[in-house]
Amino acid sequence: EVNADPVEERFYLPETDFPTEIVHHTHFSLGYLESEEQAAWVAYRLTVAELNLPRVPRYDHFDPDYSVSSGSAFHRDYTGSGFTRGHLVPAADMAFDSASMRQTFLMSNISPQRRAFNNGIWRELEEQTRDWVRRNKELYIVSGPIFRPDHERIGQNRVGVPDAFYKVLLDVKDPEWKGIAFVIPNEISEEPLTSFACSIDSVEAMTHIDFFSHLLEPGEETKLEKVYDISLWPIHPQRYRWRIQEWNHQ
Repeated sequence: EVNADPVEERFYLPETDFPTEIVHHTHFSLGYLESEEQAAWVAYRLTVAELNLPRVPRYDHFDPDYSVSSGSAFHRDYTGSGFTRGHLVPAADMAFDSASMRQTFLMSNISPQRRAFNNGIWRELEEQTRDWVRRNKELYIVSGPIFRPDHERIGQNRVGVPDAFYKVLLDVKDPEWKGIAFVIPNEISEEPLTSFACSIDSVEAMTHIDFFSHLLEPGEETKLEKVYDISLWPIHPQRYRWRIQEWNHQ
């Protein structure tokens, strides 16, 4: 059994300059954005030890998150909308713990994603992130939606449909501390993942979210968030082919 980070030690949680309700689950936390009925961010630390544990069965039942005081979206908000219920914390990242697996199916962790995005490039990035965790031993991971001002809404609860999604990754284990981010439009993509890589700073500018301010000293934060080196984040070439040939069409 892997011990969860105690809530008071989750000093890697982001900060926003807009109101969110912070909700702590067993192995991840999120900042719930009531105006969009989904999380503005989800954050957690993932380790190779967790990925190496036996997998629990996939849960697959979407539940409201009753720990959100204003009430979360419901499964039915997505029904017939043309959008899939996309995970922000992937179920497979929490497959080492049955409670955490179930918590990834709470509607606070779900966001409207186009099917070809969810099954395609977002899946590729999620699988690739687990490879990077294995390679680097542990990563801090933050994901969330990005909205255009005039975005679509779905369901009775008027859930906001994101224009794009971001994932921010930070490795603070020696020998090389490094960070990278990805911003990917919520649509089918034929482009390689590297086309969407960017600095953590650029995601902060887009989202008005400050990542890792409690985790890094100010000098380190500036250095790690301003630049990224794609060569330090090798990408599995076969997955791109699978996405183009199969996943985009599922």
